[in-house]
Amino acid sequence: MNKLSVFSLLCVMSVSCTAQDIVLPTPNKTGGKPLMEAINDRRTTREFSDKDLDEQTLSDLLWAAYGFNREEMRTAPSANNKQEFTIYAVTKSGVYAYDAAANTLIQKVKGDFRAKTGGQDFVAVAPLNLVYVADLTKGGAPASDVGFISQNVYLYCASADLGTVVRGWFDKAEVKEALQLSETEEPVLTQTVGYKK
Repeated sequence: MNKLSVFSLLCVMSVSCTAQDIVLPTPNKTGGKPLMEAINDRRTTREFSDKDLDEQTLSDLLWAAYGFNREEMRTAPSANNKQEFTIYAVTKSGVYAYDAAANTLIQKVKGDFRAKTGGQDFVAVAPLNLVYVADLTKGGAPASDVGFISQNVYLYCASADLGTVVRGWFDKAEVKEALQLSETEEPVLTQTVGYKK
């Protein structure tokens, strides 16, 4: 039985997911622009519509960012394959941790905490702010590994005609509190995603 089947079975048994969790549709791993066009179209955007991303787009985006593309291996490399990151998706409805194996967003906190993820005005308007959180107990090289993940998001957004901007301007203590992180979890970088205005 694969990981997704095990997770689905547990959900049916009400052991590991709640009604607030979002089981995402299977990511579409084909289509989009050719790589060279996506690289050519890669841009930073700082003006976003408040239009929500649909679940298919969210699934495709998160898989491109840091999903599994082969057994136990991610779409983004990490030093010594430590896989030390968790992606948190902060939306108007809550804070979610992306469980790549189950392709599910696990709700951690209910409520709109988008404005807590950065100092720029647009973070409270855009439908999605990603927070890249490193588990410091795993080691790895968080400062460089996060670059691979955020670039995957940039390329996906260029391919899907979405806007994105990676951001280092945020209050770490405020983000840790909003996401209810432990002492060994460190927010390293944030990235806003949404439809361009």
